[in-house]
Amino acid sequence: MCEATFTTGKLEMRAKSTSRTAPPHHSATLRLPPPSSPSPIPSRSSSSHSPLHLLLQRPPPPSTGPPLPSVALPDPPRAVRSSPSGRNADDMGAFAKKEHQFLNELGLAPRNPGSFACGAWGGSGPVVTTTSPTNNQVIAEVVEASVNDYEEGMRACFDAARTWMAIPAPKRGEIVRQIGDALRAKLHHLGRLVSLEMGKILPEGIGEVQEIIDMCDYAVGLSRQLNGSIIPSERPNHMMMEVWNPLGVVGVITAFNFPCAVLGWNACIALVCGNCVVWKGAPTTPLITIAMTKIVASVLEKNNLPGAIFTAFCGGAEIGQAIALDTRIPLVSFTGSTRAGLMVQQQVNARFGKCLLELSGNNAIIVMHDADIQLAVRSVLFAAVGTAGQRCTTCRRLILHESIYHTFLDQLVEVYKQVRIGDPLEKGTLLGPLHTPASKENFLKGIQTIKSQGGKILFGGSAIESEGNFVQPTIVEISASAPVVKEELFGPVLYVMKFQTLKEAIEINNSVPQGLSSSIFTKKPEIIFKWLGPHGSDCGIVNVNIPTNGAEIGGAFGGEKATGGGREAGSDSWKQYMRRATCTINYGSELPLAQGINFG
Repeated sequence: MCEATFTTGKLEMRAKSTSRTAPPHHSATLRLPPPSSPSPIPSRSSSSHSPLHLLLQRPPPPSTGPPLPSVALPDPPRAVRSSPSGRNADDMGAFAKKEHQFLNELGLAPRNPGSFACGAWGGSGPVVTTTSPTNNQVIAEVVEASVNDYEEGMRACFDAARTWMAIPAPKRGEIVRQIGDALRAKLHHLGRLVSLEMGKILPEGIGEVQEIIDMCDYAVGLSRQLNGSIIPSERPNHMMMEVWNPLGVVGVITAFNFPCAVLGWNACIALVCGNCVVWKGAPTTPLITIAMTKIVASVLEKNNLPGAIFTAFCGGAEIGQAIALDTRIPLVSFTGSTRAGLMVQQQVNARFGKCLLELSGNNAIIVMHDADIQLAVRSVLFAAVGTAGQRCTTCRRLILHESIYHTFLDQLVEVYKQVRIGDPLEKGTLLGPLHTPASKENFLKGIQTIKSQGGKILFGGSAIESEGNFVQPTIVEISASAPVVKEELFGPVLYVMKFQTLKEAIEINNSVPQGLSSSIFTKKPEIIFKWLGPHGSDCGIVNVNIPTNGAEIGGAFGGEKATGGGREAGSDSWKQYMRRATCTINYGSELPLAQGINFG
């Protein structure tokens, strides 16, 4: 993921600590925009979630229970269609605010159609509201897609695939290049929208959009390198080769924490590989889904291409289930919790489709006795606090060598004191809000669970009283064997534990169900190569002297075990978006058989 620039400054936050073990110095001033007098319209983000609602977004913490049976998904809790007073987004003046003028530049309105099907905007589903995590005030309303909208759109998308896959790959790359240029023109507006609707700080919001632009650039080059191979044949006058062809339609279901970057990982590659894309964005970030789709659609229209090549829906679990069950979609990319991913995988596999799963992470940083402490402290700060701990690559476990344990913690607590919490759109903020009120409630429940399992709060551990979903960045001293450590608490909570030997540290790293990202800080080559080798980290991302997050797009992104095994973005990930055919050509007049078989 793209990395924000972290600096230390005067902490301006005032919060009351509820932890008896938290140090008395933990108090500061929270800089937030002045509260508005009207109460917000209830939204989907404040609804209670059923376990199966996980298909739509990634709520913390995910379940680590056994796989669920393949069952039909119930309709999730819906957002309230209108407030008791009848107010809507326009009445509340969200678009009248000077700081929100960029919304108009992105083609957004107080009420927006949330279905882009057959190259046209519409939507016959429920009207829902989207809110800002900073103050839980309504930004706009969205008319979601219905199952009928989905079916109409998929028919057009499936038909458009015949046109799109017939276009030469370099020409498809040219379309993706134009999409990248269109995104560049709206980079800062889109970045502000990500910060406003998702809640991550502005440098990270802009960085997320930049990541899609980078993926477009990468995909343009890739469009001329979708190479097959020539294979020597054992038979005279025969040639063998591999040929790669498009799948047809690729389904992409994304989560709230990276509401557009993960689309870029998938869509940029899928498009140059000759596939159409059907996208269901996270239900709590529909404006990002709409704004991104408008940009892609404008490029397709400019080039007189069917708009159905890129089809997008804002909607609930019924849309996610439709994608999972649809035999017209050979590949489904799903980002979310492990529990939800298991359900998607079961439904897609039941129809012999393929899945790309990017699921839960429980990432660790190991700090050896010879590590550069200052470098490691800075890395841990970004890895644990960035995006308010809501990245799948967030560092959740810090494994310290016993000889540097107290020295490291002292320095880490000092930099945590300087973390500025507040409006993510305000310059200098390092920690924005959690995404929803439910996320904040789960944080508090998680803290209680931590305490009940012997965890000691060294810093933070409380929510912050405000209209938004703000919590304190938290450091917890706890045993590596505590059950809560095996789970992913989706927030800025860092578990700290100590070790004596490298073998012990690697065992702790590998002891959780998830296997996404990991990192070790050391200067010794023998430790580095042990860490990278078969007896080292069991994760899909294995770093040295850098954070667990901030991955570049050039490498394949994904993890092992309960993280799902999917790989997206760079390296040879493109092969998952195509079907491989092994072709043997006989250009002679004889019929020799393989393995020397003589058949009469």
